[in-house]
Amino acid sequence: MPKPSRTYHDPLHGAITLHTSDPEEALLIRLIDTPAFQRLRRIRQLGPAYLTFHGAESSRFTHSLGVMALARRAFDPLVIRYPQLRPHRATVLCAALLHDIGHGPFSHTAEEIFGLHHEHWTQRIIQDIPAIRDPLHQYSPNLIPSLVQVYTHTHPVPLVWQLVSSQLDCDRLDYLLRDSYSTGASYGRLDLDRILMALELEPDSNRLVVAHKGLSAIEHYLVVRHFMYAQVYNHPKNIAATWLLKCAFHRACTLHQSGQLAVDDTVAAWLQSAHVPLSLSTYLAADDVVLNYHLQRWQWGDDALLADLCRRYLDRDLLKTLEVTRLSADQQQTFLAQVQAHLDRQGRPGHTYATLEHTWSRGYTTYQQGIHMHVDNAFTDIKDLSPLVNTLSQPSERIWLIYPRDIQPWVQDHYAAY
Repeated sequence: MPKPSRTYHDPLHGAITLHTSDPEEALLIRLIDTPAFQRLRRIRQLGPAYLTFHGAESSRFTHSLGVMALARRAFDPLVIRYPQLRPHRATVLCAALLHDIGHGPFSHTAEEIFGLHHEHWTQRIIQDIPAIRDPLHQYSPNLIPSLVQVYTHTHPVPLVWQLVSSQLDCDRLDYLLRDSYSTGASYGRLDLDRILMALELEPDSNRLVVAHKGLSAIEHYLVVRHFMYAQVYNHPKNIAATWLLKCAFHRACTLHQSGQLAVDDTVAAWLQSAHVPLSLSTYLAADDVVLNYHLQRWQWGDDALLADLCRRYLDRDLLKTLEVTRLSADQQQTFLAQVQAHLDRQGRPGHTYATLEHTWSRGYTTYQQGIHMHVDNAFTDIKDLSPLVNTLSQPSERIWLIYPRDIQPWVQDHYAAY
C-alpha cells in the first residue's frame, strides 16, 4: 500500500507534507519522483557563487520544493475567500514545482555561456518528456496548456501566473529567503507571514493585489531584493568566476571544433549547441557533475590556456576585479585596452584575461504589471504610494574590470592616472 503522505524537511519552511489522498498533491509526488525533476538535485541554485559564499550549496531541487510549498501556502487561503479560484489549484502548484525544471548546468550561468533559456526548456520538458507529460495529462487534458499559459503570462486568470512569475511571486520569495540563508546574508530575512496574509484577488480583473496593511512588508521585501542583488548575486567574485567559466567553455568549443579536445557525447553536443540544436535528452543529460568532470579533465590537458582557466576555476584562483564605474565609457575602453596590451606583451591573451563586465541592480520594476496595492477601493502601483519603492525603481549600474591578480600593482598604478 502506498504511504498516505510524503514529507520533505526543509531548512526554511519546515516539514513540507504532501498527502496522497489529495489529487493535486498526489500528482506533485509523481512529478517529484521523475528523473527530470531529480536531476535538479545536481544543479546548484546559485551556480558558481559557492566560490564566494561557501554555504551556497543548495540545489534547484530544494528551491523548487520551496516555491511549491509557498504557492500552496499562498493559494489555499485565497481559495477560502475566493472559491472561484479552486479549479486552478493544480495549475498553480504544478507550475510552481516545475518552474525551474528546464535549468541547465550552473543555473543561470549556463544561459550566459551557451545562449540557452531555461523557460524554453521547461515548456519542452512538460510537453515532451513522457514521465512528466503523462501524469499531467492524466490529471486533466487542460493542465499542460494551462501550465504553458502560466509560463508565458497568458493565463486568463492573471493571479494564477502572478503567484509563480511576477514582481511579487513565490519564486522570488523563496530564493531571497533561501539564498540569504545559504550565503549568510542576514539582511535577506522577510516578513513572510505578513506578505502572504496581505495577498488578495481583485475580482474584476482577477489580478493579484496587496492589501494596504502589507505595504511595509512589501517595502522591506523590495529593499531585501535590492541588497541581495547588490551584495550577493552581483558580487564581484561571482562575476570573476562566471567569466572564467565562459572563457573555459569558449576555448573548449574552439578546440573541439578543430578536433583537439576529447569530450563525451553530451558535452560535445553542448559545445556545438550554437550551431546544432540540442535534443531534449541531451539537454537533460547535462548537469553540474557532468560539466565539472570535464573541467577536471581539461585542467590536465595539452592546451595551456584551457588548462589554466579550468585550474583557476576549480582551485578558486579567481581573477581580480576593480570597479571602474566612475570612469567615462571612453576611459573604460582605453584602460581595458592598456591592460590587455600589457598582458599580450607578457605572452598571455589579453582578451581572455581582461575584460569589462556590467552589473545592474534594481529593487523594483513594473515587469509583468508590477505590484498593485488595494487602497481606498482603488488599485495603485506601489511605487506611486511609496517614496522608498520609487527610489528602488531607479536602476543602478556598476562596471568592473577583470584582470589577473599578479598584475594588480600595475593596474592600480595606471588606474590612479585617470
